Order: sequence, then C-alpha cells, then structure tokens
Amino acid sequence: MQPESGFSTRAVHTGSEADPVTGAVITPVYATSTFKQDGVGGLRNGYEYSRSANPTRTAWEECLAALENGRHGFAFASGLAAEDTLIRALLKPGDHVVIPNDAYGGTFRLFDKVAARWGVEYTAVPIDDPGALLAACTSATKLVWIETPTNPLLTIADITEITTALADHDLHVAVDNTFATPYLQQPLDLGADIVVHSTTKYVNGHSDTVGGAIAVNDDDLAERIRFHQNSMGAVMGPFDAWLTHRGAKTLSVRMERHCDTAERIAAYLSSHPKVAQVYYPGLESHPSHAVAAKQMSRFGGMVSFRHKDGEEASVEMCNRAKLFTLAESLGGVESLIEHPARMTHASAEGSELEVPSDLVRLSVGIEDAEDLLADLEQALD
Repeated sequence: MQPESGFSTRAVHTGSEADPVTGAVITPVYATSTFKQDGVGGLRNGYEYSRSANPTRTAWEECLAALENGRHGFAFASGLAAEDTLIRALLKPGDHVVIPNDAYGGTFRLFDKVAARWGVEYTAVPIDDPGALLAACTSATKLVWIETPTNPLLTIADITEITTALADHDLHVAVDNTFATPYLQQPLDLGADIVVHSTTKYVNGHSDTVGGAIAVNDDDLAERIRFHQNSMGAVMGPFDAWLTHRGAKTLSVRMERHCDTAERIAAYLSSHPKVAQVYYPGLESHPSHAVAAKQMSRFGGMVSFRHKDGEEASVEMCNRAKLFTLAESLGGVESLIEHPARMTHASAEGSELEVPSDLVRLSVGIEDAEDLLADLEQALD
C-alpha cells in the first residue's frame, strides 16, 4: 500500500493482501499456538510461537500502524494491557507521570493502584492547561499521558502545543486516541511519541471483542515495546485480531455516522430544560472548541451531560432509556448510556478524579437519529 493512499483505502487494504497460494482476499485466522521450524532455529517468515507473533495479528498490526501514520503497530489483549505494557517498557521505580485530572477510570486505577505500588508516582492536571502540565513536570517525569477527548468529560488537549513545549524534556508523550480514533485525529503527526487505543471501542466498532493497541514511529521505542509485549504476553489472540481488523475496514463510514448523529443530539440536549450542561467539543460553547476544530477532522460520537435535577434523576433517566442500552463500554454501532460515577468511573470515587454524580455519558451509535432523539426525550421527560 502506498503511504500517500487515503485513509479508507489503507483501512481496507493494508495487511489484507491476497493470499499468494489460494487467492483469499481476507487474511485467515491462524488458530495455532506454534509453527513448524525448518531445522533448529529455521523460522518461516519469523514465526515460531503465537505469543511472539501470529500472521493474523501481524496483518492487523500493519493496518493499525498505517491508520495512525506510524511505522510500528502492536496489538494487545485489552486497552489496559497495552497501557500496562507501555508503563513497564518506559518506566522504573522513582519515575513520575503526568496524567489528566479527568482520565478514564481504568487508567487512573492502573496508575494509582498498580504502578504506584511499583514506585511510579503521578500528578493529575487539567490537560487543557499546558501551563499546569509543564509546571507538573519534574526531572523525574518520564511520561506525559494525554487523553483527548477525555473520558467522560470530553476535555481537549492541544497536542501540538504540549509536544512542542516538551520537546527539550527527556520524556515521552503518549496520547490515548480511543475517543477520536485515527480517522478523526492522528497524534503522531501532531508530535506525540506514542498512540494508545482501546480497540474494543470504535476501531472494532461492533462490541464483539476486547483489545488494545499501541502505534509508534521511533524504531528504538518500538523494539522496547516489542520486547515487553512478548515478555509480558498480554497479546491479542488471532480471532480477536481478525475481528478487529475486519471492523477497522469500515471505521471511516461508521465515524461519519456517529459524528452526524452526535452533533444533533448535543444540540438537542443543549436546549433541553432538564439538562444543566453538555460536554461535546463540537459545540461552540465548549471551552476548547477551537482546539478541537484545529486538530480533529470532526468531533466524535461521545456526548456527556449533567442532569439539572441531580444524581438520582440522572440514574433514573439512564434506567428509563430503551433504545440507548444501559451498559459500559462505547464506540459500537449500538447506542449506549451509562452513569459514570456508579459505573465506568466508580474507581475514581473520593479521589481528585471523581466525576460529577449527575453526569450521564452517551455513546451515540449508528441508528436513525430521530429514533435516538425520541428515546432521549422520553427518558428525560
């Protein structure tokens, strides 16, 4: 695939070259744990054991890297497995990390409850305030962790401004690109060193597999990640890799539909008497709307809002939804609704990352917009 090929062309074709023996246009599921060697140490195309490499996973990793305009892609068993592998590859006891003060609850738990016990410290800052971020960096800071948009408050970080300001620091900048996806935003092109995904979400897009991913450009960094991926072993299995690769082929068309409907829903909620505040970077009222418009091609399919009548009203509204399924996760073709304080972000309760108790998060699917709006109207009223 030519590097100048368009996004959708790369999504469909990278890693999906026709099989030279059978002509199969889709990479098979190589459901094997080991590979026959041609003599001791005589590997066939580098394959010996599926934890180290598997052709189905390789095909997906090639596609992933191409979508992020990266040179190297790595597929993991989950988004948190990707994050944990990255922490082990880059950090040691005594190192320091800067994270968003409204990071995903699972990411916060990983740094606060797992990495902290290993001797890695962190500071949480408003990720849309580059000055606060720079002030939090010390000589021990080795990783700046960015989510943009953040989960669940959809805060926007200016990737270019942050990476430019940190260019002379001895650290890596990693961007969790799960909400935006590589279709809407490509952090490596904006100066980031590392891109991380929960591919469970939009990249796969069908709520039928769990996975994670890392993409980088630097060859030395890639070797460190590859070593730890193999050593720690939290790799994506071949069938999950096949499903994720298949899902990614339609990412562009799905994201257009997600964005179209999310924009309508955000506008509707903004004028609803029961809604106190809407978080959506596509709204001009969003404090970082201009930054989002600069670095994203569109504004995504996630919408959060606060219920004017408080926590119990927001919980009741989630329970009344019919077409919006009450469930955790996001990014699938079906629309989901959840109460972050009691669900996805319960691990942050009592911490500086605690989310508002009246917050509702929507993952807007690809159903007919009119039906989704009608469901929200009955759930709110």
